[in-house]
Amino acid sequence: MASVQNGMKLAGVILVLVLSACAGKTKVESDMNISGAPDWVNEGTNILKDKDGRLFHGVGFAPEMGDMSLQKSTADNRARAEVARVLSSYMNVVSKDYVESSGTGEQQELSQAVSHDIENITKVNLTGAKIIGNYRDKKTSTIYSIAELDMKHVKSILDNVENMNAGFREYIKSQGDNIFDRMAGERK
Repeated sequence: MASVQNGMKLAGVILVLVLSACAGKTKVESDMNISGAPDWVNEGTNILKDKDGRLFHGVGFAPEMGDMSLQKSTADNRARAEVARVLSSYMNVVSKDYVESSGTGEQQELSQAVSHDIENITKVNLTGAKIIGNYRDKKTSTIYSIAELDMKHVKSILDNVENMNAGFREYIKSQGDNIFDRMAGERK
């Protein structure tokens, strides 16, 4: 009788663990299921490595506004803002890795200087983000835009940013692609 009770207790514990594991797992779908839309609309903002290089993609949209030109401009600007957001996230990862690898006792000061550099780089690189596509949903009249920024452009801008921490600049040049590839792999 004791072994039956122990077996029932064990089964109960396993059931609770299985149910709690299922309840805690969140499934996020990236596909918005907009029928007939290009893949980039359904996939959204992304960081990817493909045959064209290492790319930051930002997707923005604008609902019908009564003025098609204003609507398209709004979608384009939102797509560029998404590129800025993704670039900023990437740069924050790079800076965190850089500060941790520097091993200096002045990490707080270094971290503040690098944060300032990130703001400047993000602002300058937005000029290099270009709109590479638009899509208008026939059902809702929503316009979607996709902006792209190539990692090569980011690196070329780094060479021209004045007053940038030299160690941070070299770290991006030497480790930037590896960090990009790691982040792109995590998003798959």
